[in-house]
Amino acid sequence: MLSRVAETLYWSARYIERAENVARLVNINNLLVMDLPKGISPGWEPLIDIIGSREIYEKHYQDFSEKNVIKYLTIDKRNPSSIYNSIVSARDNTRTVRDVVPRQAWEVLNSLYLDIKESPKSLLNKTTRFDALKDTIDRTLMVFGVLDATMNHDLSFRFSRFGSLLERADMTSRIIDVRSATLSEEQREIPYENIQWMSVLRSMSGYQMYRQEMSIRIRPKEVLKFLFHSPHFPRSVLFCVNSLRALIDTAPNNNMKLERVQHSIEELQHQQVDSLTGAKLHDYIDELQLDLADIHNQLAEQYFL
Repeated sequence: MLSRVAETLYWSARYIERAENVARLVNINNLLVMDLPKGISPGWEPLIDIIGSREIYEKHYQDFSEKNVIKYLTIDKRNPSSIYNSIVSARDNTRTVRDVVPRQAWEVLNSLYLDIKESPKSLLNKTTRFDALKDTIDRTLMVFGVLDATMNHDLSFRFSRFGSLLERADMTSRIIDVRSATLSEEQREIPYENIQWMSVLRSMSGYQMYRQEMSIRIRPKEVLKFLFHSPHFPRSVLFCVNSLRALIDTAPNNNMKLERVQHSIEELQHQQVDSLTGAKLHDYIDELQLDLADIHNQLAEQYFL
């Protein structure tokens, strides 16, 4: 297949996954702010750090108020990771490969784009925000469901999955990194910490699966093990990287990529993440994100450039 098509499918999936994740973050943070006392609540600033966009944000906004952060994350065209920009980019990319993508997937994505374009304030208004974000999540999940159920699982499908899995693993690591620092160290013993970690799981729709797999109440160390090392939960880092390896295994000219991904899997499995706290956890996640960036760079060098 053409490298242009492979790259377009890859980035379309990344943008769709990004829009879904940002919508999840805003919705769950809204619930977290209401659950925690004002003096304990992390507020809205951590969401800017999760998407790695503090520098751009501070150029345009004076504070981290709820109104400003939500606008920046949802409809601000100056934010490359906003829901609006992610959906626009996904739609523009998908439009150029409509002969490869199932028609229903294109129609769902295009209708989502049109709705956000025509009524962006539905993502800002307190009375409509939750439903609008939930609708965004549901329709992005529908796109991936249509691709999985009706698209040939050939090279086109594999490159689409490459994008969604890398984006998902990266976002999982970012959420853990920022959230683990918000109520750490000086507030580690307070009872509100469990609410914080519960919000981490819920931002990935992982609370129910955590209880099933771990069979234990919310504990920071167990949550870290689940989100890093679970071989079954689709949003755990290990699951994403294992899935990447399975996809690359059947891709052409894959020797270098297989070695790189296998190295990341072994490093992840040998790391005792439940023993990491504070700066050590942050440093490890930095290394993990560099690994994910390196996998992306090798994919791009081999197949896109």
